[in-house]
Amino acid sequence: MFSVIFRQFLILLMSLFTLTLFTFGLTQFFPADTILHSSAIDMSDYHLFEKYIFYIGHILQGNWGTSLTTGNSVLNEFLQLFPATLELVIVALLMALVLGIPLGVFAAENKNKWQDKLVISSTLVGYSMPIFWWGMLLVLLFSLTLDIMPVASRIGFEYDILPVTGFMLIDTLLSKQPYAYEAFVNAIHHLILPTIVLATIPIAIFARITRSAMIDALSSDYIRSAKAKGLPYSRIIWLHALRNAMIPIVTIIGLQTSVLITGTLITETIFSWPGIGKWLLEAVYRRDLMIIHGGLLSIASLVIVINILVEISIYLLNPKLRLDR
Repeated sequence: MFSVIFRQFLILLMSLFTLTLFTFGLTQFFPADTILHSSAIDMSDYHLFEKYIFYIGHILQGNWGTSLTTGNSVLNEFLQLFPATLELVIVALLMALVLGIPLGVFAAENKNKWQDKLVISSTLVGYSMPIFWWGMLLVLLFSLTLDIMPVASRIGFEYDILPVTGFMLIDTLLSKQPYAYEAFVNAIHHLILPTIVLATIPIAIFARITRSAMIDALSSDYIRSAKAKGLPYSRIIWLHALRNAMIPIVTIIGLQTSVLITGTLITETIFSWPGIGKWLLEAVYRRDLMIIHGGLLSIASLVIVINILVEISIYLLNPKLRLDR
């Protein structure tokens, strides 16, 4: 176990080292007054390696530069906006798992039947649907036509919720305001449409991966033995078969997390969600190089860490890997 964690830790360090080389290379193309280390010390006479060491020192100290448009610290802006994006990504991932896995199990149970074909065709449509078109369609239908869903922001402007954790659902519950419960319900209403838009493609992917993994699991010898023993069908499906089918599902979770974070660029813009996706897209329009640099560094680091944690989780879930070790 220790050797596996140590090996993944080395991979993490090498990945972060490669990432910092890339982001440091980007700073060399910035104007002189936007390079991270140029404001305090004139680095023009320093070697490239010395500049990189100085750059890493600033990154580790939290000095990611100052926004060219707002004048605020890039790291502070990121930390203020990241909880909104993280809340949206977590809820979308939970929705994708809760809907995608049962759909995949249902399709595998009815292999080659009309139910299976319905699930496959539905997931194909969901996977092929452009996010920006799907988001605007939901806004047009549920917000502008039916007027039953809010179209922008995380909560209604009539609620004054003090930010504590940065997660609106949690902050509304922690609030001592008399309308705390109403604010919580309002925050859920604001989450529904962007969550559906963001979770559509992962639902389709989880359903298809689960279906393939469950078909392989249901045709294995241990499932036949469980059926011969007379175990309840629901136990065979949801305990024995699904538990062994979870390995590819867990593997794809790490990849889908990066897809969800990338999808927030469009989703947050459509729904005016105050997160890092909208923040980065606006920085591109304003040509704020420091925000682009800080956003790239932080998001890429987060995706690397998540994928390393997924690799460790796969080792813990798969007894065959532990026996091989």
